[in-house]
Amino acid sequence: MAQIVFAAAASHAPGLTGWMDKAPVEDQEVVRRAYGELHERLVRSRCDVLLVIGNDHLSNYRVSKYPDFTVGMAAEHVGPDDWFRPWLNLSEYRLPGAPEVAATVADGLSRRGHDVTRAYDNLRFDDNISVPTALLRLPETGIAVIPILQNCTVPPILDERRCYAVGQALGELVREGLPPDLRVGLLGSGGLSHEPGGPRYLQIDEDFDRWFLRLLEAGDHGAVLEQATLERMETAGSGGTAELLSWLVVMGAIGEHPCTALGYACVSQWRCGVGAVTWELA
Repeated sequence: MAQIVFAAAASHAPGLTGWMDKAPVEDQEVVRRAYGELHERLVRSRCDVLLVIGNDHLSNYRVSKYPDFTVGMAAEHVGPDDWFRPWLNLSEYRLPGAPEVAATVADGLSRRGHDVTRAYDNLRFDDNISVPTALLRLPETGIAVIPILQNCTVPPILDERRCYAVGQALGELVREGLPPDLRVGLLGSGGLSHEPGGPRYLQIDEDFDRWFLRLLEAGDHGAVLEQATLERMETAGSGGTAELLSWLVVMGAIGEHPCTALGYACVSQWRCGVGAVTWELA
C-alpha cells in the first residue's frame, strides 16, 4: 500500500512573500526557519507526490454553486494567477501534476460520499498554493503536486468533524487505493487567525493562535474536535481562521501522531497569525 511519509500545516498569508520586510527581523526569521525545516523534512521524506489542501478564496467558482473540495487534475500547475502576481511579489512557477493519482483521490472521495469537483484545466492560484510553493521551494524538489482547494468561505461550510472525516477517507484511499510504492505527502495550507476585509481586519487573535498550536501539540484529536470548532474559529476571525479546517483534514488522514509547532509570529502588517506544525509519522 502507498505510504504517507510527510504531514505538515502552515500559514499562507500573502505578506510572507508580498511584504515580508515590513515585519520585525525576528518574526521574519521565525517564518524562514519554520518553512526551511518543512523543506528539509519534505526532501528527506523522499515524497513522490504532495497533496496541498487550502482555501479556494472565491477564486474559481461562483458563490451560487460552490463545491466543498476541488481536486486539480492538470498535468502541470502554473501560478500565481496573473492578477495575484504583483500582490504576492512572485514570478511564475510551474509544478508537475499527477493526473492519475488525482483521479484516484477525487473518485475515492466521491465514492465515500464527499462533495468533490474535478478541475482538468489550470486553477487560479493565489496565496493558497503560491506562498507554500515559494517558501517550501517546491519547484526545485521536482515533487508532483495535487492541489485540493477547499471551501472555507461560502456557507454551508463543512464543520471540523466533517473535515476530519474527509481526512480519514483521504488517508484510507491513499493507503488502499494508490500504488504500493508511492510515497505521499500532505500539507494543510492556511490560518491562523485573521478576518480578511472584516471589521477585525487589522487584528490578530494571538491568544487563540497559541492555544490552538498547544492543543495540536497535546496530540488528542478528540479534544481538538471538541474544542477547536468552526464556531470557535469564526470567533477568532470570521472568513479567514476557518482555513484551519485544512489542518484538520491532514490530521484525519494520518491519525494521532506527535505534533511539533515550528514557531509562531504575530505581525499586524501581515494581517494574520502565522505558524507551522509538523507531525512525526515514523
